[in-house]
Parts: sequence; structure tokens; C-alpha cells
Amino acid sequence: MPEPAPASSAQNSSGRLTPKSIAIWALVALVGAVGWGVLALSRGEEISAAWMLAAALGSYAIAYRFYSRFIARRVLKVDKTRATPAERLDNGVDFHPTDRRVLFGHHFAAVAGAGPLVGPVLAAQMGYLPGTIWIVAGVIFAGAVQDMVTLFFSTRRDGRSLGQIARDEIGPFGGAAALIAVFLIMIILLAVLALVIVNALADSPWGVFSIAMTIPIALFMGVYLRVLRPGRVSEVSLIGVALLLLAIVAGGWVAESSLADTFTLEAGTLVIWMIVYGFLASVLPVWMLLAPRDYLSTFMKVGTIALLAIGVVVALPTMKMDAVTEFASRGDGPVFAGSMFPFVFITIACGALSGFHSLISSGTTPKMVQKETQIRMIGYGAMLTESFVAIMAMITACIIDPGLYFAVNSPAGVIGGTVESASQAVANLGFTISPDQLAQAAKDVEESSLLSRTGGAPTFALGMSDIFSSVIGGAGLKAFWYHFAIMFEALFILTTVDAGTRVGRFMLQDMLGNVYKPMRQVSWKPGVWFASAVVVGAWGYFLWVGVHDPLGGINQLFPLFGIANQLLAAVALAVCTTLLVKSGRLKWAWVTAVPLAWDAAVTLTASWQKIFSDDPKVGFFTQRDVYQTGIDNGEVIPPAKTMDDMHTVVTNSTVDGVLSALFAVLIIVVIADAARVCYKAIRHPESVKLSETPYVKSEIVAPAGLIPTKEEKAELAAAARAKVPTGADPS
Repeated sequence: MPEPAPASSAQNSSGRLTPKSIAIWALVALVGAVGWGVLALSRGEEISAAWMLAAALGSYAIAYRFYSRFIARRVLKVDKTRATPAERLDNGVDFHPTDRRVLFGHHFAAVAGAGPLVGPVLAAQMGYLPGTIWIVAGVIFAGAVQDMVTLFFSTRRDGRSLGQIARDEIGPFGGAAALIAVFLIMIILLAVLALVIVNALADSPWGVFSIAMTIPIALFMGVYLRVLRPGRVSEVSLIGVALLLLAIVAGGWVAESSLADTFTLEAGTLVIWMIVYGFLASVLPVWMLLAPRDYLSTFMKVGTIALLAIGVVVALPTMKMDAVTEFASRGDGPVFAGSMFPFVFITIACGALSGFHSLISSGTTPKMVQKETQIRMIGYGAMLTESFVAIMAMITACIIDPGLYFAVNSPAGVIGGTVESASQAVANLGFTISPDQLAQAAKDVEESSLLSRTGGAPTFALGMSDIFSSVIGGAGLKAFWYHFAIMFEALFILTTVDAGTRVGRFMLQDMLGNVYKPMRQVSWKPGVWFASAVVVGAWGYFLWVGVHDPLGGINQLFPLFGIANQLLAAVALAVCTTLLVKSGRLKWAWVTAVPLAWDAAVTLTASWQKIFSDDPKVGFFTQRDVYQTGIDNGEVIPPAKTMDDMHTVVTNSTVDGVLSALFAVLIIVVIADAARVCYKAIRHPESVKLSETPYVKSEIVAPAGLIPTKEEKAELAAAARAKVPTGADPS
């Protein structure tokens, strides 16, 4: 049986704790513990949002310093002397050794899409405490672990996609189920994310201009790093950030100028441009557009969230939402129906545990990582960063008045179309807000109405505008900050679509490579163009129909988003657990097996309820029966407006129910087959075969983290004298 690399090869330094570091980490732990204590023990009184920051940041710091290091060194035993696929297979197209800082930016931007902004906002209807606990505990023990371990095993297998790894390591039966499930879910996720972007940018010249300008800026940065000034990451970062800030400010000028009409695009036009952009991002060399654009976007993402956190510390807003609301036990919330278990853990995916991340960790990132020792920072660290975004989203949702929160996030069928009806409906939910207050809230951000602005994005923007306007500009700048937040969210999500399209191309090439071997060469141009066209054509079709038909296209599949994403995480964790067992790490298999068991319990329970629940707000087939009965009686039931809509709802409910059952069965097959392989590996270790690529000594010298250690600086200096390739910024 193959043995992991020796522990000594995984370490850059001893990592021993000194009395000073012990005192510092004890203080960090104390801050986090006090934050959690205040959150958990509050009984109805409003508490400062700063306590949530303290609880989250303290937990993240301890987890990264100790748990992620334990996984990297003891469980995975990352080897800094082993060449990665980026080094061995460098072709300047898909495989390219990329500076760890740029790659961290790419990976974070690629995984941080709509989920960490939207999911926590929706889950806030059950109170801030359940969602916050899941965001922090989920990322530490499940989400970041999945991302990091998947990235490690994909890197050891030439950057193979998750579905192909499943086929190679679990077998043709479970592997085929994984390939089918992963690809179908991928298309749904991409179309849903793209729809969120289209809705955010439609008729927004500021957003369209600013985001469009990130493309030429990224192309310039790519050429700068590759041709003009190779390796000068700090230099190009300063230039890129300056140009990005200029693009954002200029977007505001454009919106007020004669050019506004040029950049005011309808939803259908945006769909076409997004399809074209997705195709180009998939086929162009990764260094030219995708990596620099994602890196550039990360400055915007992390910078804005960091400023938002500082704003919380300065303004000290209080949490107006209850810690746990009655909807958590009743399961009849207006934002989404269902009990706290399992639906909070489905609604909050990105930020805690997201299957989509495993596709990036087995897609673009493993083809660009310089050293195995960087996997900890990129895999675990980027996921912790995204989780902090989710915490900030939870804060923005819970610091606004609960009455306003429910007026914004409840569908029109619940609150009506006027401020008077909305005020009464909110009162029936147990909260108070007057019609005048609802009208004033919309006027403050220069919107005609905020009623039923569902989806989470407007609520996040409202909370962000409250915090920023409290620190900078006062009420007079509230509208500016609101529209800035809307544009920020669109930028946040677009980087997920472009990277996801490229990953989808890799997945399809891996699948077709089982039938036609040239397709396995991921940079083979005919395969690149064909697979990219199929992937963008698939999600582009669902997006196009969804934009033009409120009940069609991706709108039909939108209810599957949360469950499908978490079922995908179950595939990734099952594959990782299998590989831990097969590679001789049985005693550490609990690292992924425990979150797998939790995720499977949550998602399969949710699937069961969505299929068999007798509540029409939850169960797909029960909803189908209700609308079919309405058709039989000649009755039109909201949200349907016509009898044709009634028939469409029946079709959609049937399709969603069938697909939910199909996905659940496929995941059960994958888990069962993985369990069989693990059992066989334990009973007959001599029969184990791994698809891991042979060891090749690395010639690259590069730091493991963002900041080189003293030992790493010495290694880099020695390598520079010997003219060995390094991953350091020479500037």
C-alpha cells in the first residue's frame, strides 16, 4: 500500500509554541469564547454585532492555526519536495505555476459566489444564532476540510475533476453515478448563479460599466505578469487595484452621463454577453484572463468585507433580530418553508459547506498551485475567508428592523403590493412597521419600493448601507452605499460563473475522455472549444429561458439549488474519505467521514421532505397535487396568474420532485459504493490500487503562506543565488 510522505518533508519550521505565542493564542481563544457566550446567553435584549465578529474571528484563528495545520501535517502530510501538476505539466494554458497570492485570490473569488451573501440573509428568518453556529462550526469542521482535502488529492492526480477521481478510485458503477450527478448539478448551479447576476445588473449602467472594465484590466494584469514584468505581483497588484477603484468611481459618472443608455442593458442582452464571456474565460489561457480577473476581484471582495467589519466595530450596530425566532420551531416562515433542521443547513451552504467548492478544488486550482504546502492556505484559508463573508451577511440582515426584513424578503403573495398591506401582513407575523416607515426606507436608498425584493441581495445592500452611512456620509450617502452594494454583489458572483464554466469544461472532457482518449488532454484545442461550447450552451439555455419566463428555465430548477449543492458536498466528502482509507490513513478518515455523515443526514432528510412532505410549501409532489386540483376545479392559485401558469407549476413541481429523487438515489449509490471500497481496502490492503501520479522532485522554491517565514526567506535567497525558479515576488 502506498505510504504518505514522511512528516519532516511537510514542515517548513518546527511550529513549536513559545510562552509568548501561548499567551497570544490563549487571548484569541478567550475573545472568541466571550463572543460566543454573549451570543448564546442573551435573552431578548439587543446585543452588539461586534460580539458576533469576536466569536467568528476568534474561532477562525484557532481553527486555521491548529486544526488546518494538523490536517496538513499529520493527515495529508503535504510534501514540499514533490512537484505539482502545475510544475510538471506547465503548458501556459490550463497548467501554470501561479504565485500563491494570485492563486489564493483566484480560488477565493471562484468559490465565493452568491451563497455567502444570500444564504445567511434568508436563514436569518429563524434568528441569528442557528445560522451563525452553522456558518462557523460548519466551515471549520466540514467546508474548509472538504476544500483542502479535495485540493490535495486532485493535485496528487494531475488536477483531475471530482467526478473522474470518483470513477478512478471508487469504480465504474459509483463513479458513473458521481460523474452524472456532479455534471448535472454543476449546470444547475451555474445557471442559478448567472441568473442572480443578470437580475443585479439589468438596467444598471453603473454596475455594467464597472464590471465590464474588470475584463480589460485583468487582461492587462495577465500580460504584465507574464510578459512585461514577470513575477512582479506586488507591483501589478497596486496598478490593478488603482484601476479597479477608478472603474468603480467612473461607473457612477457613467450612470449620470450621456453614456448611461449605452451601458443600460436588458436582461436578455446581459444573458448573451455572459454566455460570450463564459466561453472566452473557459478557452483563453488561465494566466491571461481568469486568474488575474479573480485576483483583482478578490481585492474588491475582501476589501469591502474588511471595511464592513471595521464599520461594525466603529458604528456598533445592535442585532434587532431575535437570537431564535418562532419560525425555527414552527417551520412556516414567509421567507422559506421548513423546519430549522434540515433547512437552515441547506439554505446556508457557501460559507459553511458547499459542494460547488469541491469542483474548483478539483478543477482550476490544482492545475496552478506551485507547492503542496500552499494547499493549506489556499484550500482551508480561502474557505475561512468566505465564511467570514457569510457572517457579515448575517449581521447585515439582523441589524435592520425585523419588520423591514420580512417586508423585503416575503413574497408578494404574503404581503401584497402596497405598503399598507405589507404593514398589516408583517404585523400578523408578530413584527411592527408602519406604512410610512416602509415608504421612507425605500426613499432613503432611492428605490420606488423595497417590498418583496426577495433573494437576499437587497437585504444585504440595506444592511451594508446602514453600516457604511453610519460611519461615512450619514443618511445623505445611504443611497450611494446601497447601489454600491448591489454592484459589489454582482461582481462577487460573476467570478464564480467564469471559473465554474472552465471547471465544467474540465469535467466534460474527463467524462468524454473515458470514451475518446484525446479528450483527456484538457488543453487539446478541439476538446477545449467543444466542451466549453456545450457547458455554456447548457447553462445559457436555462438562463435564457428563465430570464424570459418567470416560471421556466432555471426558475423551474431554482428550488433544487440548496439540496443539489449539499448533495455535491456529500460526493466530495465520500471520495475524500475513500482516498484517506485507500492511501493508508484509516486512523484519520474521521476528518472527512464525520462531516460526510452529518451532510448526508441533513441533505437526505431535506430530500425526503421535499419529495414526500404533505405540506405544499415544502413537498414538490404535494404542491403538484394542489395545483392539479386547482386546474380540475378551474381555479387559479397564486403565484400563477393564468391557467397556463397553473399547468407550468404542475410541470415544474413534477420535474423538481423527480430530480430530487434522482439526485438522492445517485448520492446514495456513490456513498454505498464508497463504503464498499473502503471495507475492501481495510480487509484486503494488498488489493488497493491508487491513481496517484508518481513522485517527481520539485525544482520550484516558494513559501507556503502569504508571508514567508524566516526559514523560507533563507531558502528563497539561496535559490535566487543558484538561479532556481522561485514563487517569491522579486520586487
